[in-house]
Amino acid sequence: MFKNLLKNRNKIYWICQIGGWGGFFIFNFLIYISFDGFHWKRVITFPYFALVGITATHILRTIIKKRKWIDKSPKELVYSVLISTFLISFIMVVVVMGINYSAGIIDRDQFKIAGFFAILFNTGILILLWSIIYFLVHYFENYKKSEIERWVWEAAVKDFELKTLKSQLNPHFMFNALNSIRALIEENPSRAKTAINQLSNIFRYSLKIERTETVPFEEEIKTVEDYLGLEQVRFEERLKYKIEYQPDVRNIEIPPMMIQTLVENGIKHGLSKLPEGGFVNVTAERARNFLVIEIDNSGSVPDDALIKSTGYGISNTKQRLHLLYGDQATFSITNANSHVKVKIILPAGGSKI
Repeated sequence: MFKNLLKNRNKIYWICQIGGWGGFFIFNFLIYISFDGFHWKRVITFPYFALVGITATHILRTIIKKRKWIDKSPKELVYSVLISTFLISFIMVVVVMGINYSAGIIDRDQFKIAGFFAILFNTGILILLWSIIYFLVHYFENYKKSEIERWVWEAAVKDFELKTLKSQLNPHFMFNALNSIRALIEENPSRAKTAINQLSNIFRYSLKIERTETVPFEEEIKTVEDYLGLEQVRFEERLKYKIEYQPDVRNIEIPPMMIQTLVENGIKHGLSKLPEGGFVNVTAERARNFLVIEIDNSGSVPDDALIKSTGYGISNTKQRLHLLYGDQATFSITNANSHVKVKIILPAGGSKI
């Protein structure tokens, strides 16, 4: 792959070299014959000049690569470019004029110092332009390369962070799920069998999310229903729940375990602390290009948890939403009338990474 890339770079370089200097020859040739007519001895100067230009700039490129001018500071680079421009321009003019003189194209009477410096100045501008284009190409190439490397690095970091966040969820979730069915084994074997099936579904879902960053809403909500079914065994009449969602949200991708985590924390920090029990309601609807999820549960969240975004799954959920959607997703949690309301709004089109 590296050899092919290097081969293509060299091919492009030579196309630009020949095309650029060839274009210079054609342009000057057309200008000359339009004013002075066709004189082969004078016209032949232009291909000489183009050939010498290709050779001189190729030598300059070799020096730039060997001396690593790309790594120079701006001040050192400007100094090196100006010096090399003058030297190469001087050598090119001397060589071309020497060829012309030897071939009898010009003679001593036609040679003028003012003309020499005029040609030297024009050639210097040409070489300086070549140098600027060369370094600009490398600058943008290196910039693009650094941007790609940054994107790859950021993607790797985000992937690691997402996996870390998910790994923090699973042990806690599984522990609570097992506790939910522990009492059923002897008291109600039939219900225990149902609970084991529910737990099996949750295990299967947990294994699946290790390989994906998002899941369809419907898959997540089935896990929530299985979890609430298990928790209802433990809380019996103390737990009442309701799940409502519009049919058009079923296939919208969301972060796995996000709703389940918030429902689990709602029960752990809210309903379980209330002697009379309480409720958990989950609703979801599509609003234009966004999915709106609301989770209401009995209880309250400490003010410091709301301010510092700690506990209650708040910090974890916010981090996951930010990693997947950036500023396109919002998360809010409030206390209102003895119940906690969580609202999540995220793009219905999927994550940005």
